[in-house]
Amino acid sequence: MRINRFFTEHGVCSRRAADRYVEAGRVRINGVPAKLGDTVGPGDEVTLDGDRIGQDTRRRVVLAYHKPPGIECTSDPRVPDNIIDAVNYPERIFHIGRLDKFSEGLILLTNRGELVNQILRARGHHEKEYVVDVDLPISSATLGRMRHGIEILGRMTAPCQAERLGPRTLRMVLIEGRNRQIRRMCEAEGLRVRRLTRVRVMNIELGPLPRGRWRELAPRELADLERRLARAEARHAAQVLSLQGAAGLANGPNNAPPGDASPDDDDDDD
Repeated sequence: MRINRFFTEHGVCSRRAADRYVEAGRVRINGVPAKLGDTVGPGDEVTLDGDRIGQDTRRRVVLAYHKPPGIECTSDPRVPDNIIDAVNYPERIFHIGRLDKFSEGLILLTNRGELVNQILRARGHHEKEYVVDVDLPISSATLGRMRHGIEILGRMTAPCQAERLGPRTLRMVLIEGRNRQIRRMCEAEGLRVRRLTRVRVMNIELGPLPRGRWRELAPRELADLERRLARAEARHAAQVLSLQGAAGLANGPNNAPPGDASPDDDDDDD
């Protein structure tokens, strides 16, 4: 993989910041100063200012947190009520995905930056489940349109699962994470969201976890999550290859295809 991606995979910094470190001569690969665009293989030693990157012997921690309304999904310490301060874990952690400030429910956090990137790369290939309370009764026609896709911001949503749990309560299962997607889907149907709770991400369930509390994933949950992520990454890689192949045919044999396809680039912010 490219050196800047290697940095993000190990939770060091963004790709742009990694490029700046390389340009400043602070990065070495096997003792040789790195250049922009250099690649890193499994046996390579990468250092930043002499400190080796990639030898992470910490225990992998993944937390399930019940985010209350009002908590911001940001690691910026200047933001009041940011999620990192709210969780108050004793070591550095990263939140995986987002919920908007006024939503609540399950957020995963981890001390391993590579796991964050792995989940975000696979986000178009895994389920997230929500319970949604709205202000008006939900019609069968609305359910049908939600299941087949609704146009928001000029683009159709992917088909999703939607069912009534009560006259004004929905259960929705999405596989995409567009910005404020559920709220905008409801608005398109003349409904206003009163409460939005995420209750599941892939195999991890919120369950009875109280608001504002967190728990570590059990070993069985973590192992199942890793298996699902491996399958999702394989599907994503196959999709990228298919898109690149189609682009290559469209551009002709002498023209390079466009850059790598990526998952939906909107925030996972429902």
